[in-house]
Amino acid sequence: MTAIKHALQRDIFTPNDERLLGIVNVCKAGKKKKNCFLCATVTTERPVQVKVVKVKKSDKGDFYKRQQTWELRDLTEVDAKDASKENPEFDLHFEKVYRWLASSTAEKNSFISCIWKLNQRYLRKKVEFVNVSSQLLEELPKAEESVPSGESQSVAGGDEDALDDYQELSTREEQDIESMMEMCEYAISNAEAFAEQLSKELQVLDGANIQSIMASEKQVNILMQLLDEALAEVDTIEGKLSSYEEMLQSVKEQMDQISQSNRLIQISNTNNGKLLDEIQFLVNYMDLSKGHIRALQDGDLTSPKGIEACINASEALLQCMNVALRPGHEKLMAVTQQQLLFAELRDTFARRLTNHLNNVFVHQGHDQSSTLSQHTAELTLPKHSPLHRDLLRYAKLMEWLKNTHREKYEGLSRTYVDYMSRLYEREIKDFFEVAKIKMAGTTKEAKGKFATLPRKESALKQETESLHGSSGKLTGSTSSLNKLTVQGSNSRRSQSSSLLDMGNMSASDLDVADRTKFDKIFEQVLSELEPLCLAEQDFISKFFKLQQHPTVTPPLTGGTPSRVPPQAEHRHSLSSEKDMVRLMMNKIFQSIETELNSLIALGDKIDSFNSLYMLVKMSHHVTTLGNVLVTVKRNFDKCISGQIRQMEEVKISKKSKVGILLFVAGFEEFAELAETIFRNAERRGDLDKAYVKLIRAVFMNVEKVANESQKTPRDVVMMENFHHIFSTLSRLKISCLDAERREAKHKYTDHLQSYVINSLGQPLEKLNHFFEGVEARVAQGVREEEVSYQLAFNKQELRKVIKEYPGKEVKKGLDNLYKKVDKHLCEEESLLQVVWHSMQDEFIRQYKHFEDLIGRCYPGSGITMEFTIQDMLEYFSSIAQSH
Repeated sequence: MTAIKHALQRDIFTPNDERLLGIVNVCKAGKKKKNCFLCATVTTERPVQVKVVKVKKSDKGDFYKRQQTWELRDLTEVDAKDASKENPEFDLHFEKVYRWLASSTAEKNSFISCIWKLNQRYLRKKVEFVNVSSQLLEELPKAEESVPSGESQSVAGGDEDALDDYQELSTREEQDIESMMEMCEYAISNAEAFAEQLSKELQVLDGANIQSIMASEKQVNILMQLLDEALAEVDTIEGKLSSYEEMLQSVKEQMDQISQSNRLIQISNTNNGKLLDEIQFLVNYMDLSKGHIRALQDGDLTSPKGIEACINASEALLQCMNVALRPGHEKLMAVTQQQLLFAELRDTFARRLTNHLNNVFVHQGHDQSSTLSQHTAELTLPKHSPLHRDLLRYAKLMEWLKNTHREKYEGLSRTYVDYMSRLYEREIKDFFEVAKIKMAGTTKEAKGKFATLPRKESALKQETESLHGSSGKLTGSTSSLNKLTVQGSNSRRSQSSSLLDMGNMSASDLDVADRTKFDKIFEQVLSELEPLCLAEQDFISKFFKLQQHPTVTPPLTGGTPSRVPPQAEHRHSLSSEKDMVRLMMNKIFQSIETELNSLIALGDKIDSFNSLYMLVKMSHHVTTLGNVLVTVKRNFDKCISGQIRQMEEVKISKKSKVGILLFVAGFEEFAELAETIFRNAERRGDLDKAYVKLIRAVFMNVEKVANESQKTPRDVVMMENFHHIFSTLSRLKISCLDAERREAKHKYTDHLQSYVINSLGQPLEKLNHFFEGVEARVAQGVREEEVSYQLAFNKQELRKVIKEYPGKEVKKGLDNLYKKVDKHLCEEESLLQVVWHSMQDEFIRQYKHFEDLIGRCYPGSGITMEFTIQDMLEYFSSIAQSH
């Protein structure tokens, strides 16, 4: 770069009386063009002009040339793009914005720094520098002046130093020099004589200055004398001040004694006030009224008034015990005696409260048990709101017990859980037995089995064990499913429902009314269980004062402060209390999951498709019965797997045509049922996943059966079954199977075309062979109009072949073809007319091809087919109508 600077200075700027101060190698941003140089220059003549010059190599590349010039005073803004990161891009804002990309960030920074310095020295209008590091914009000394035009310095680094040393003359100095030169006529023509004259005048002025200094010596002596007199006066004043200080010293000692005495009196008063505050504090916060003491010792815990008095007394006692004593209070005898009294009252009331609540639990339990018999015959659960209402009167006392006697509080919690678990176990067991009777009654077989059952628990249990002995087992005996065979088309629809037979009970007995009834029973079971669980959970949280959400603040506790941070301790308390609620609920309702799983197993054994209903219903009650949802989802997955397994085990008959496969019709029925059940359901995603698994299995097994079929052509099996699948998916509009619907349509169309081509074949076989030979000659290079001169393909031979296919023979062949197609196709799908119409189109295509060859290879011969296209259309139409 140094060599380039010297070359540019020598070749471009020196001839124009300019000096190069800064240079940067750039190209236009965003464009791949040749590089050029931006140069910052100043003129050597006054007034100084500062310019930015764009220099570019010539096209031949042997010299540099000046391409564009801007005045620095026209520059309004310099944008360095990024002040913190290295970025070679920068913008110069003149009459328009010029965007440049420097060869390096260092060159860009050096050039911007040079522009800034030139702007500070020569321009009154300051340029705005944007996104430029403050290190590049250092202030220059105010006294600097421009570099003299006569100096010749290097363009590398000396130019910037020259800018720092140069200083302009002020206006006053310029005027003085001009007036001096005007007084001397030879100031310009003879500079040496002018300089000598100035030197002589300077010597005269120096002599005059020395004489003036010597003339003022007398005045200096007078000034020194006055200073001596002033010093003497200062000594006199200092002596007087010393005497005054000695007089005030005795007064200071007396004032110090008075101040010390006042300070001691103030300390005594302060101590007396603090002592009075401490006594007042202990009297106010550690004194329990006699009424509160009586309530704690003998208060009535049965009446609302007595309970309220005990609550107030227990809260007052807790406040007295939790008073934050100040250092030294614990050493006072009165404080110790009060603390012992409080501890005794606390223990006494805690024993009374624990014994009373234990009795309340037992008493309320007996009253609740007496009302159970009225619910045994109905599918309803007893309500515990009266019990909860009576016990909630003691909620504040339970909170007090929790804060003062944790052991007794936890003992009461265990007692309550133990009692309630036995009570709920009896209620839930009876409730589920009734539900099983009603659920088993949804089928004809179950109705006969349970028609004479007594409602007693022992007999009911004996009968229902046979239905749900193995909880979680999805299917019963499947040996019959392994022997499934594809029957004739006439009985296929009646047998398609065997796909639904996933359990021991016959699916033929199941109808929409039965499934609707089962759905209502299962929904009623869940609707009874969920409010029961929620009510009990709400009661537990309120009665035992357990936090349910983080917005509730924990109760105050006494004892030594913990080292755990308050926020962490609060979060731990919330988490542990939530776990306690969950643990109590699990123990109280430990029988729900077992009974519900048993009920689910029974419903699944009655009809495996009941898992669809249960999955939808359970998703609505997942908040309280979430664990059982896993079982229902597992049964649903097993139902899907069972259907796929049935597809894989299907065997086809060798004596009858295939038609619509059982599992294809079964998928249609499954989809119709599932769409009804899962309409607007939350678990739609599970059904969509099952759809994809089932449809892929259907596709795979249709192809498998088609490949194994001996009686029915493969194309017919594929065409009919994929047409049925496409129709089903189009009618049900299952969005997750759009791709499969398109695939089914594609397979149906392909195999229809393949079957038409293979079945129709070449109905005019000899004529087809003749024209194949004609096309072969044309392919070998024989011109079309010369084919008729070939011995084997002359006009006479063509007429012989055409005469072998009169209209009567053609119609006979088409009639045989129709009968053949009719034997292949099943009546269920009604594709015979579609296939026949496609064959008609294919036959017409071949006919037109032959006519085209005759017109091109035998022009003017007048040779035509024995029958026309209109005749063909009549043949196809009459054959279809006759059958």
